[in-house]
Amino acid sequence: MELSMKRATFIVGFIFAVLISAAPTFAQPPGTQPRPQTQVTNVPVSKVAVIFSEAFQDSKVGIARFTVLLTKLSSEFQKTQDELNQTAQRISQLSDDVNKTRTVGDPKVTQQKIDQLDQLKKDYQRKGEDAQAAYQRRRAEVLGPLQEDVGKALSAYAKSHAISIIIDGSQVQGIIYASDTIDITRAFISDFNIKNPATASVATPK
Repeated sequence: MELSMKRATFIVGFIFAVLISAAPTFAQPPGTQPRPQTQVTNVPVSKVAVIFSEAFQDSKVGIARFTVLLTKLSSEFQKTQDELNQTAQRISQLSDDVNKTRTVGDPKVTQQKIDQLDQLKKDYQRKGEDAQAAYQRRRAEVLGPLQEDVGKALSAYAKSHAISIIIDGSQVQGIIYASDTIDITRAFISDFNIKNPATASVATPK
């Protein structure tokens, strides 16, 4: 019995000694290196702004040079527009005449008017499509150089005001509201008009 008690005491003492000696091992396994301290990296502060480029060509509050060029462009196509307006008026008058005499007039005469009306409509559509295509080509030629100047001025404006990103609200869908604190449309237009007054010579590309 005494031998058993001594053996039990020895076993308990051995287990306690093992646990004590193993404690550092469980706390830090052999070969484990201390974790390096995480370095804190400063995240660059970015300033975002929104601009609505569709306002540039507004005749009242937009960039003045756009208004000057668009007025000149319209004058170039005024004759074509007048011809189209006259054709549209003839179509309307002839259409009314056909409707009034369709059931009471000479069928042959009525058919001649209908044929004439159809031809006028075809001519009007063709001339209108040709005029629209010509206008778009000329518009790109006339406004292209100014649009490049506006793009350069906008880049310079962003740099001078420490703006990292400018989002064009007129091109990006989903923007339904922009606070005045980040909307630079009016400020940029004003700045551009001061530095590039409409009274200065604006050459129209030939």
